Amino acid sequence: MDIELQEIHDFIARNTLFDELPDSSLAILVKNITIRYLRRGQVFPPEGLPKKHSPEKHLYIVRSGVITLRDAEGNLIEKLAENDSHISQCLEVSTKTTGLANEDSLVYLIPCSLIKTLREESTGFNSHFLSSAEHRMKHAVEKRQQRSDSQNAMRYLVCDLTDRKPVMVQSSETIANTATIMTTENVSSALVMEGENLVGMITDRDLRSRCIAEKLDTQSPVATIMTKDLITVDDKTILSEALLLMTRNQIQHLPILKNKQPIGNLSVSDVIRHLGTNAAFIASDIEKANSPEALAKISQRLPELHVQLVIANTSASQIGEIFSMITDSITCRLLKLAEEKLGPAPVPYLWLAGGSQGRNEQTSHSDQDNALFIDDSMKPDDDKYFKALSTYVSDGLNACGYVYCPGDAMATNPEWRQPVAVWKKYFSNWIERPEKKALMLASIFFDLRPVYGETALFDDVQASMLNAAQENGIFIAYLVANALTHRPPLGFFRNFVLIHDQEHDNTLDVKHRGIVPIIDIARVFALSKGIKAVNTVERLQAACECGAMSKEMSENLIDALEYIAMLRNQHQVERIRAGKPADNYLDPKSLSGLERGHLKDAFAIIKSMQEVLENRHQTGRIA
Repeated sequence: MDIELQEIHDFIARNTLFDELPDSSLAILVKNITIRYLRRGQVFPPEGLPKKHSPEKHLYIVRSGVITLRDAEGNLIEKLAENDSHISQCLEVSTKTTGLANEDSLVYLIPCSLIKTLREESTGFNSHFLSSAEHRMKHAVEKRQQRSDSQNAMRYLVCDLTDRKPVMVQSSETIANTATIMTTENVSSALVMEGENLVGMITDRDLRSRCIAEKLDTQSPVATIMTKDLITVDDKTILSEALLLMTRNQIQHLPILKNKQPIGNLSVSDVIRHLGTNAAFIASDIEKANSPEALAKISQRLPELHVQLVIANTSASQIGEIFSMITDSITCRLLKLAEEKLGPAPVPYLWLAGGSQGRNEQTSHSDQDNALFIDDSMKPDDDKYFKALSTYVSDGLNACGYVYCPGDAMATNPEWRQPVAVWKKYFSNWIERPEKKALMLASIFFDLRPVYGETALFDDVQASMLNAAQENGIFIAYLVANALTHRPPLGFFRNFVLIHDQEHDNTLDVKHRGIVPIIDIARVFALSKGIKAVNTVERLQAACECGAMSKEMSENLIDALEYIAMLRNQHQVERIRAGKPADNYLDPKSLSGLERGHLKDAFAIIKSMQEVLENRHQTGRIA
């Protein structure tokens, strides 16, 4: 394959539209591509093709530049940028679009006849051409779940287990300078190079046994004591294979090569760190911790766990359950430590989690939302104990990375540390008088889940709250109106509506504009139908089971939630690996064209459901 075809092949292979095709099909596809250059203002689809290249029978991929598409009335439909595809001419649709090149653009043309053949050969490839947003979204989620099912801790690629470039020295470097470099870089080994070629490795053990013990001059070249004839692996080797090599050959380090060049140096400590960054191991260590400081040290492993879970294609719902479980474990351990320090509680109590922890939907980036239900037998002086308990736990959670709630929705706030009778009044007042504050609190306290203590203290409150909410149409109406304030960032022409400020310019807030709207919708159905579940997926499933929502609608929202949360997790992990704080602000330019399309589909599903909810509310039918 010549250089130009190789460059086209690499570009096409990176496009997720074609990620289901084998190399043999890609090779055929590349050979049948026509390249067209469009000047700014030129018509799209391109005119003036040879007769055998009818513009009505091609799929278009933008290699560079920007293409604007409009409908028959001249209304803007979409803008195509690098990696974006225009596939409508390979579908049996009647919609006609025309467009212009907004700037000088390079476009790849693929015959629809070839696309049809490839669709018949590959079910996965064919799925990209499904007509509805719901079908495309379901396939995207199912595809990711299949990848997750095929992976486990031992099937990670070795390139994902090393978080730094290998330390390298030239073979002519002195032993003394090499030791200094290794000390400065805080590594136990360095790769030895001759120009661009890997020729050996030097380890701490080599320095001890081959230099110091032999009383060798430290100004000698490092090549005199290096280990030669290295065992290496390529970057696509899975962990189980690498670990077998290290065990069989009794070696502590394994250089990782890509195109014959070193990109990493896998060590036994990397493997231990990876296998130790496991939810079960972490939970076990939490149970053994004897101080808030020990728990804080354990919690430092959570970002790495987040990275490993995303690399393993763990579903967003499972990630939420895992991190919420860990937060529960930390909370319970802090409460036990507090009881050891303060003595037994004067009366029974129950610690509850709200917000994302209450819904079992946390990530490694989360604040704390909690409340304390106290038995009605408590006396005024008892609050001194519960204040000290709440402070101990909340401070401990903050030290573990669960920052204090900006809205002060924590048990340290005396308003949220009350007897059961007071909590009953709270919920009754919020439902009977759904003011702005009540609706804001609904996102936290209507999602409460018991974590530690006497769970029976919550049963009565929850039952009376659900009954009151279900019977109060005005409250549900206000809840619906509040849910509709969080609109997905999708414009009239399916373009993203981006944030424009100095801090998060040209990004999407995927939490508040993507995930929260689905959470709000699920809460509306749960409270209007007396559903006890607080997890969003469980609420949507229960709404379907009780007839409040169609099965199709429920599944579509669950798929949209999973996809948006997956992108959010990927974004947060990218920031973690770059040494930046995790956040929820996603730059759509960081996504592939297909990923942007799926995200638009997810937002469209939310928007459609909100319109259904709004129409039902306007006609007096909430469910």
